[in-house]
Formats: sequence, C-alpha cells, structure tokens
Amino acid sequence: MSLPSFVGLATLAGVVVNNSILLVEFIKSHHDSGDDLLEAGVRAVRDRFRPIFLTSLTTIVGLGPLLFEQSTQAQFLRPIVASLAFGLSGATFLALFVTPAAFMILYDLRLVRPNQAARDSPS
Repeated sequence: MSLPSFVGLATLAGVVVNNSILLVEFIKSHHDSGDDLLEAGVRAVRDRFRPIFLTSLTTIVGLGPLLFEQSTQAQFLRPIVASLAFGLSGATFLALFVTPAAFMILYDLRLVRPNQAARDSPS
C-alpha cells in the first residue's frame, strides 16, 4: 500500500458510489411505479447491468496498457492503475448484486423508506 494506490482507491470509490446511487434510484423508481421491492430490484439490475458492465469493462481495458507498461515514467502510475483496474473488476459485480440486497435488507429493517409521493398522488 502506498499513497498512489490510495489515490486509485479514492477514484474507485467514486465510481462505485456513482453506480450504486444510480442503481438505488432505479430501484426506487420501479418500486414507485407499482412493482414490489424484489421485482423492482431485479428490473433495476436488468436496466443498469449493461451500462455499468460496459463502463467498467472499457475502463479496465483502457487501463491495461498502463498496467503492463515497463517504462520508468509509468512506474509511478502503476499502483494507481492496479488498484483502480482490479478493484473495479470486483466492485462491478458487488455493486450489481450486493447493493440491491443491502437496500432490501435496510427496507426490511425500516431504515429506508420508498418514495410515497408517487403512490399517494391522485392519478
């Protein structure tokens, strides 16, 4: 662990949090449209799988040349690239599977409430 690898981890955290926030918003949106929470989670993951997966894949593939570069100038960037590329490969699947599960657990514990405005408004 070094300072550059922590910079890569901070960058990774930003990407993962962005994906998770969008996924939770999609879950809430589907839940507000009348789906039960499990179906809302499945539909949200189905809707967001392709954008999240392709964004992560292109980022990992784009970081590949820097990861395998042997020049002395690239040695400074390798810890940043390694923590970002390998962390993103694992965090992508965690965001797609753990985020909806954690949201449903928090909902069951009544720590998260769905948006009631869409349900209570007259149609």
